[in-house]
Amino acid sequence: MDRLIRKIRPYLLAWLHRSRSGPVSFVRRFSYKDIKRATDGFHRILYSDSNGTAYKAKFQDGDVVLVKELKDLNQGNDVFYKQVQFLGRLHHRHLLALKGFSTGPKRLLVFDNIENGSLKEHLNDPLKTPLNWNTRLQIANGVAAALEYLLLFSNPPIYQVSISSSNIMLDENFTAKLSSVGPLSSVGNYVTMPRASCAEDCMNQSCRNIIFQLGVLILELITGQSSEKGSTDLIQWIQGSRFRNSMEKMIDPDLGNSYDSRELKNLLAVARLCIKSGDNPKFSIPRIFLYLQKKVDIP
Repeated sequence: MDRLIRKIRPYLLAWLHRSRSGPVSFVRRFSYKDIKRATDGFHRILYSDSNGTAYKAKFQDGDVVLVKELKDLNQGNDVFYKQVQFLGRLHHRHLLALKGFSTGPKRLLVFDNIENGSLKEHLNDPLKTPLNWNTRLQIANGVAAALEYLLLFSNPPIYQVSISSSNIMLDENFTAKLSSVGPLSSVGNYVTMPRASCAEDCMNQSCRNIIFQLGVLILELITGQSSEKGSTDLIQWIQGSRFRNSMEKMIDPDLGNSYDSRELKNLLAVARLCIKSGDNPKFSIPRIFLYLQKKVDIP
């Protein structure tokens, strides 16, 4: 399957280039004052990383969006506008779409609807309605689908991405949206992913890291434990030879008995595969996506 993907990929990219040869999609310039008001003076923080801080913004018309402040203010305007153009060209159901930008004391990117906040909120906040099993499966599939798109269809070919429950947003239908993606010119704790190498069995360190992050996220979806606080314990557990004997003890109590045992075992097998890829990379993200789609068997 990976060989077939590599064979047809140049043709897909050529088609994609032709389909995008027109003008860049319209990107709106927002008023800095309006964004400051919508974020309550930049106090509604969703998450923060070395590349910038993300805020929840609610505008007067009722729209609830994500606003990301870029920390690297030393880069020129040309670099910033190229980043805006890059993000404006990305279109996928599981990527948070760029709506616009703003400049002023802060450089800000405005992304699409995040009506239901972050995945982390729903896993860790006892006041939030627990996510059911099917929703968790859909989130895992959605993130993998977004990664497959970035690996095979993104243009330019080099970009950066980070996966965590903090930067996966949920829209009004609880559809997962990956929000932490940027071009190579960005800085911070991102995994740089050269597309050509990643398409070839994910043998380089960058791709191994992103597969590892996906595995940790899947464990968090299953257990409800925070990857930021308990990831070491989770990783040790999934790597253990007897992890299957303790599966029921590790399942998020919010799920109760409302899950499919076979689907759980398959999802854990995918997570284990992703975690092990950090040391022994044998599988590409497109193939892992097929595992999640149940189109190929898990080894």
